[in-house]
Amino acid sequence: MRRARSREIGWPGLRPVGSTLPTIGSRRRSLSGLVVAALTFLTASASAADLAAARKDFLAGRYEACIKSTAKAIADKEYGEAWAVLKARAELFTGRPEDANATIKAGLERYGWSVQLRLLGHHAAEALDDLDRAAPLLKEIDESSRRAPWRYTDADDLLAIGEAVMILGADPRMVLENFFDRARAQFPDKREPHIAVGMLALEKQDFELAAEIFQAAAKKFSDDAEVHFGLAKAYAPSEPLRAAAELQKCLAANPRFVPALLMHIDRCIDGEQYDEADRWLLKVSETNPHEPDAWAFRAILAHLRNDPRGERLFRDAGSAASNPEIDHLIGLKLSQKYRFAEGAAAQRRALEVDPEFIPAKVQLAQDLLRLGEEEAGWEMAKEAGEADGYNVSNFNLLELKDRIAKFTTLEDDHFIIRMETKEAAVYGRRVQSLLGRAKQTLCAKYGLDLKQKIVVEIFPDENDFAVRTFGMPAGSGYLGVCFGKVITANSPASQKEHPANWEAVLWHEFCHVVTLELTLNKMPRWLSEGISVYEEAQENPSWGQRMNPRFKEMILAGELTPVSQLSSAFLNARDGAALQFAYYESSLVVEFLVRKHGLDCLKHVLRDLKAGLPINDALERHTDGLPALEAKFAEYARDVAMKYAAKVDNAKPELPETATKEAPKGIQPVRAIKDDFTREGLEQWLTEHPNSAVGLTLYSQMLLEDGQYELAKKPLRKLIELNPGQMGPGNAYENLAGVHRMLKEYHDERLVLETSTAIDCSALGACQRLIELGNDEHDPKAVMTSARKALSINPMLPKVHRAALDAGETIGATDEAIESARALLILSPDDASQTHYRLARLLHSKWDAEAKTHVLQSLEEAPRFRAAQKLLLELRTK
Repeated sequence: MRRARSREIGWPGLRPVGSTLPTIGSRRRSLSGLVVAALTFLTASASAADLAAARKDFLAGRYEACIKSTAKAIADKEYGEAWAVLKARAELFTGRPEDANATIKAGLERYGWSVQLRLLGHHAAEALDDLDRAAPLLKEIDESSRRAPWRYTDADDLLAIGEAVMILGADPRMVLENFFDRARAQFPDKREPHIAVGMLALEKQDFELAAEIFQAAAKKFSDDAEVHFGLAKAYAPSEPLRAAAELQKCLAANPRFVPALLMHIDRCIDGEQYDEADRWLLKVSETNPHEPDAWAFRAILAHLRNDPRGERLFRDAGSAASNPEIDHLIGLKLSQKYRFAEGAAAQRRALEVDPEFIPAKVQLAQDLLRLGEEEAGWEMAKEAGEADGYNVSNFNLLELKDRIAKFTTLEDDHFIIRMETKEAAVYGRRVQSLLGRAKQTLCAKYGLDLKQKIVVEIFPDENDFAVRTFGMPAGSGYLGVCFGKVITANSPASQKEHPANWEAVLWHEFCHVVTLELTLNKMPRWLSEGISVYEEAQENPSWGQRMNPRFKEMILAGELTPVSQLSSAFLNARDGAALQFAYYESSLVVEFLVRKHGLDCLKHVLRDLKAGLPINDALERHTDGLPALEAKFAEYARDVAMKYAAKVDNAKPELPETATKEAPKGIQPVRAIKDDFTREGLEQWLTEHPNSAVGLTLYSQMLLEDGQYELAKKPLRKLIELNPGQMGPGNAYENLAGVHRMLKEYHDERLVLETSTAIDCSALGACQRLIELGNDEHDPKAVMTSARKALSINPMLPKVHRAALDAGETIGATDEAIESARALLILSPDDASQTHYRLARLLHSKWDAEAKTHVLQSLEEAPRFRAAQKLLLELRTK
């Protein structure tokens, strides 16, 4: 498996985030992307305790107290550059670049050798748009460090010099080794080198390495706000709950730490909690009213609220004309909202300000690829890679390009489908057919005239899927993603033992194409997912999300998220079950809207979203009002939950768990019962609780483990009667089918499995067993039905294709038999002569000239194959 770039490689092309405090209005940085990472505190001074107290004030967010105490020390002629450095940083952090500039100038008059003050002076000059002063200060740092390297050997000076030379264009790998790593090795008990290295890893999007660095730092500096902030940033792409916990720790240590406040605002926007984002922006202003990223976030909120005038004003207030980070951040967030066209436009504006701004190039490459502008996207990725060969996300993307180039492309009037060559040959036509049907059905239903071809890429490696979709390799948990004009999906091969139904996945993703196109990508996540899940079930009742015992429990426990806040359910899901519940609740809202107000209501909402109305306003316009909608939906959801398995008793016998015994083949164990709990005792308990699902499950397992298969039928049938819609491993259908198999009651086994596969679209094992039973009963129609279902889950199984070929020939399902014969030639070429012959015969029945090719290939494998010889003569005659 591929991983993010190794820490041994280095990161040329960009300077680190956080090695020193950036200034307000910096052309290269803003406080949201930077952390105070190199605070200098000289312990040789007689007033070391006062300096430590000032430092403590700074780290806790008591910036005014820090400025006051350092100003007093400077006025009292306390010796040491640390006083001026700390005061200037506090002034910059609170948006006072003029004061910081004065502090730095006064400090340099006394400490003319200070590289730290010069670096801060560079940032202050940038904040004041005094670029003529900013550049020379960096050169002075470089010259001083070359002229007297012996003077600058402590950690703070090493970090300052490292950042300065990196801004000047030095190779970050060299800087990392000669300055940052050197500082960390020589001063392991100082926090600043750890933070500087970790932030550099974050900027290079090496989140795994960043997490390792900050985890090690957290063991030494457990109450450090910046360390917890670094962990929050490192965890954010893959572990949002851990990231949220670290962000809380950061703000507990420093409630005014602006980068953390901005990160929380970012999360609020992701969860569509825009009013909450406004409140937190006020907190940022209380500390630093000039923070550039705060203006960028205000511009983002204005855009999302369809306020173009406000967006322009906030961009201008953030100095977007001179600071590329403003438009880069705006574009990044718009792209995260799936508004890739607007996101790409923002990145282009950032590159107009600074044509060498690497983050904008990397993001623009991703945006263009997601818009289907592949030639321009790959060219931009290449350009970014040449400028910064060690940006992990871009590096992985460029490596993936070479693998995608080896894929087979299937193209028709509506789709460009890329698949691994073997998979394309086996089931590429099935993919084309499924997508064609989805386009015809869904575009007609929602009134979309889709003209542009949709790109669909199906990956046999989940890491490749993750890189193409998210920029980083790692198991994402997603089966497919739609960007609007581009769909990416995991193939069944990437899902190993338990693949999902790929037909349902592609139907779901194409539905996203329809709704995103209808709204110009201006729709909340919950509605987009809700419609896609809803439409799965409309096409096939076994697809999509359905009520289950866990969802019923959550609804009845009051865990529904209000419709007005439903997108936050995806962001704040505490575990996988909660995330699945967010999908289900979203689809239930859509189902309620359609049943209560009609499909036209849903279409009107989509049109309003396209026009720029917020979702809650659109719902208000086309329903009885949002408060009434939320109240009535809650009633509807509760009613659905109450009707699901309504007769089930939730009572549970107080029986301890032990290790499960090995169950007989075909029987799914649920829980083992200790010897001192007798069957008679459980039977007695069930007389009082005859509908207890837990009791019946335990009782049936007890009987199964004792080999009492006949007796086990009754509780298993009772479980099915109480909850006929049950799915998942160990369900009563599987166990009852296993009982019938053990008793050699194969017809009854078949009936149970047919019911199960009609409910569960991913029950591959049941489908394969039904094929065996159908063959035993000489029922080719049943075999073909089960083979179709199995191939919709995993189309790469030779045994299933062989069954489909046999059954298709028998019942006249010629097209399907031909597809399976072609697949067998690729998947199982051991009996190629026979398969070529059968394929030739099938093609000949359709008067397809390709029949001659395959009969010749059959004879090439087995020259004396008489049936093939006879068929060849027949073909020549006709």
